[in-house]
Amino acid sequence: MAQFPLADRLAALPPYLFAEIDRVKQEVKARGVDIISLGIGDPDMPTPDFIIEALHAAAKKPINHQYPSYRGLLGFRQAVAAWYKVRFGVDLSPEKEVVSLIGSKEGIAHFPLAFINPGDLALVCTPNYPVYNVAVGFCGGTVKYLPLTSDNNFLPDLDAVDNDTWKKAKLLFINYPNNPTSATADRAFYERVVEKAREFNVIVLHDAAYTEVYFNPAKKPMSILEIPGAKDVAIEFHSLSKTYNMTGWRIGMAVGNETLVNGLGKIKENVDSGIFQAVQEAGIAALQQGEPYAEKFRAIYRERRDVMLQALDKAGIGYRKSDASFYVWCNVPKGYTSAEFCTNVLQKTGVVVTPGNGFGAPGEGYFRISLTVDMPLLEEAVSRIIKL
Repeated sequence: MAQFPLADRLAALPPYLFAEIDRVKQEVKARGVDIISLGIGDPDMPTPDFIIEALHAAAKKPINHQYPSYRGLLGFRQAVAAWYKVRFGVDLSPEKEVVSLIGSKEGIAHFPLAFINPGDLALVCTPNYPVYNVAVGFCGGTVKYLPLTSDNNFLPDLDAVDNDTWKKAKLLFINYPNNPTSATADRAFYERVVEKAREFNVIVLHDAAYTEVYFNPAKKPMSILEIPGAKDVAIEFHSLSKTYNMTGWRIGMAVGNETLVNGLGKIKENVDSGIFQAVQEAGIAALQQGEPYAEKFRAIYRERRDVMLQALDKAGIGYRKSDASFYVWCNVPKGYTSAEFCTNVLQKTGVVVTPGNGFGAPGEGYFRISLTVDMPLLEEAVSRIIKL
């Protein structure tokens, strides 16, 4: 059989860190142990019925069986703008400052194609969602990592970046509420980001996929676009996936600076044909009617978080108490690396958790728990962890 070498961009990808855990998982399964996965950030609760019903009705419309608009159904973009106004107090032009996405991951992965040339520098806060650095690498860009550490509440130290680096930087990736650390950012942080970006003419990409999974209504996560001047430099990526349990539907949006939105739109015109319009009509229903359901989901995640934190206390495992997202960022006990501890947990309990270094070097010494299983299964996982 002929052999075809991978393109350099794929060959340069780092080795798959979780391969060993996958191997151990199969061994544990073979012993007859029920695996409980707290590793993946995929909501386990179903999409609300009213959204499914909206899809059903829209799917019957013949007009929706044709190619959709590349930029997204205008009605969907109008619903996004209206939602942003209510939720964040941000004014957006549906025609110029909103583009629909086949999920926010797709948009984030394609965005560097519009603005990064070979050799251009991007700043990536790490530990991080791996698509950031992978997307830059696919464009031939280079990455400088800004470490997120407990000493700085898992916010990047922007003042530790020297002026020469800021001058070279084309793009800065930030993500709050953060995956994997669950950290949140306050107004002062966003103001500093916008100040730096405007001073050095750096694009800010804010991944805001988790803003609606929060536990303190008095401290709702912000949009960077709430900051005066942010539209000069920022594009924000959002998604219906986590808010309304729609991960499989693949629908999201990018909003903000008109030039940045337009650049991403031009890439999308050439690489995809948009989102099925019936899904966009269902997305309109979600944005217009979904807040009571989002509040219900937040209450469920809050309860799960509290149960998990009690278990970690009993097991003597340190953690960062999360104010948002459905993740818990935990300290690996002394004597283990992240991968060793997660493998040990899997071998002894059948519970899958994610090693922190899989998200970047500063994640070493941590592991991530995802709260995306129902309460009986979570309580079973908790009982096993306590016995470690």
